[in-house]
Amino acid sequence: MKPLMQGKKVLIAGIANDRSIAWGCAKALHQQGAELAITYLNEKAEPHVRPLAESLDARMILPMDVTQPGQMARVFEACREVWGELDGVVHSLAFCPLQDLHAPLSDCSREGFLTAMDVSCYSFIEMARHARSLMPNGGALINFSYLGSAITTGDYNVMACAKAGLEAATRYLARDLGPQGIRVNCISPGTIPTRAASGIRDFDAMLEHNRRHSCDGQLPTIDEVGGAALYFLSHLSAGTTGQIHYVDHGVCIHG
Repeated sequence: MKPLMQGKKVLIAGIANDRSIAWGCAKALHQQGAELAITYLNEKAEPHVRPLAESLDARMILPMDVTQPGQMARVFEACREVWGELDGVVHSLAFCPLQDLHAPLSDCSREGFLTAMDVSCYSFIEMARHARSLMPNGGALINFSYLGSAITTGDYNVMACAKAGLEAATRYLARDLGPQGIRVNCISPGTIPTRAASGIRDFDAMLEHNRRHSCDGQLPTIDEVGGAALYFLSHLSAGTTGQIHYVDHGVCIHG
């Protein structure tokens, strides 16, 4: 049987290390034949990301800090020059200053709020805008949210606002880009011990809470999320767009 992603070209943004959700996605896509372009945040992050990308024979390994003007445009231009087109985009980017993440929402600074929205939400809108011209035959974009966008949970605070915005952006981008055959979906994993999650106060307690409230007593893994990403980036999800898809072993139905 032909691999699901054979001949497909996918840009992946957001790998920090081998515990990253985006790494789980990259592995799943590579195993099914996708050709990958992988970004890293900066020079400090490169030594952690480059060996992983090279292990998957990534065609391009590029820096991309979405807060730096021009970097995102250069990544997409590189994709245009090397590939000519894109079939998929994986956005796994989120950031908030710790003092604002840990503060009650009523004490969040304007700067912290804007930073969280810029990196975690607007960057996906900008990536979609760049990607659409590279998807003349259609394609798929995915991002990642969390249950805290819909209900209050743990120490999520301002990031809940950013993720709620990201989920809304998913729906509106699905509507905007649908006529071009571009699907846009959001995966909402449960609690996974990633580098980004380490900034959440009392995260161990959140892990245990979610384990107790899952339907099977299990927590999701990056490989399970990678399987969902494979579905949304392949033809298997041809009729699905604008959706929020939970990979949390049922925690979302318990709250």
